[in-house]
Amino acid sequence: MSVMQASKPLPEGLTLDTILVKFATDTKARNFLETWLWPDGPTCPRCKSNDPAAVYKMTGKSIRPGLHNCRNCKRAFTVTVGTIFEDSHIPLRKWIVAWFLLCSSKKGISSLQLQRILDLGSYRTALFMTHRIRHALKETSFAEKLNGTVEVDETYVGGKVVGKGKGYRGNKSNVVSLVQRDGTKRSMIVERVNAHTLEAAIHEHTTKDAHVMTDEANIYLQVHKTRRHTSVHHRSKEYARQENGFVAHTNTAESSFSLLKRGVYGTFHSVSKKHLHLYLAEFDHRWNTRKNTDGERTVAGIKKSKGKRLTYQGSRAT
Repeated sequence: MSVMQASKPLPEGLTLDTILVKFATDTKARNFLETWLWPDGPTCPRCKSNDPAAVYKMTGKSIRPGLHNCRNCKRAFTVTVGTIFEDSHIPLRKWIVAWFLLCSSKKGISSLQLQRILDLGSYRTALFMTHRIRHALKETSFAEKLNGTVEVDETYVGGKVVGKGKGYRGNKSNVVSLVQRDGTKRSMIVERVNAHTLEAAIHEHTTKDAHVMTDEANIYLQVHKTRRHTSVHHRSKEYARQENGFVAHTNTAESSFSLLKRGVYGTFHSVSKKHLHLYLAEFDHRWNTRKNTDGERTVAGIKKSKGKRLTYQGSRAT
C-alpha cells in the first residue's frame, strides 16, 4: 500500500481550499481517488480481484501514471476504468472540484458557471461533465424499502406557457417523492399522476408496516387497503395535525420540492424532460446526505461512480 493510500483524507475536513491545495496536480488527485474507489487496494475492474499476487502497479519511464496490471485478465487499467472518469480528457483535479461544487451547492450549480470556474473549453464539455456526475449519483436499485413514517407527495416541474392558466400541465413533468421521516428520499418521474401509478410506487418503495402520510387528494383514497394511511386536508388550510402521539403532515416532502424548484427555476432556468431524472438524482443525493459535511457528501458521491459510465451519445439519449 502506498503512502498516499495509508494516509486517507478525512472527508469531513474536505473543503474547496483543501481540494485546491491537496489536489493541485493530477497525480495527487489520482492517488486520492484510488483511496476512495479502492479502499481495499487496487482492484481489477473486470475480474474484481484485489489480490496483490495478481494485481500490481506498473512502473517505468514509459508507463503512464496510475497504470496497473491484472495477471488474471492480462490487461492494464487505471482507477478511472469503469467509472464516469474513463476516457475523459478533463484533468482529474478539475473533476474533483466539480464534484465538490455540485455536492455542496444546495440549489445546484449551472454548467455555464462550472465552465467559467474550471476554465473548460466549452459549455458542452461542462454540461457533459455535470450529466456524468448526476448519472453516477442516480441509484440503479435500492437494497431496502422505506419504513416508519413515509410522506408521499407529487409536484409538477416545467415552465409556463403564454396564454395558458396557472394550472396548465401539458408541458410539465410529473414528479413523485417518497420521504422517510428522519431518513432518505426517493424521487421519480411518472407518466400519469393517478391512483394506479402512486399505489404502485408506494407498494414498491415502502414496507407493509410503513405509515404513509399524504394530502387529501382522491388518488390516495385506496392507500389504506395496503398500508396504514393518514392524510391532511390542505384545502381546509390544515397543514399539520396532532393525532394519537404523532404529527400528520407532508411538510418534509414539500420542503424538498421547494429546494428542487428553486434550483430548476433559479439556477438551471430550464430542465428538459429527458434529463430531469438526472437532476432528481442530484437533489436526492444532497437531501439524503444533508446531515453530512460537504466533504463527506462529496466522497459519498464519488464512491457511487464505480461501475457507471456514460458516453456522450448516451448522455444525449438519456
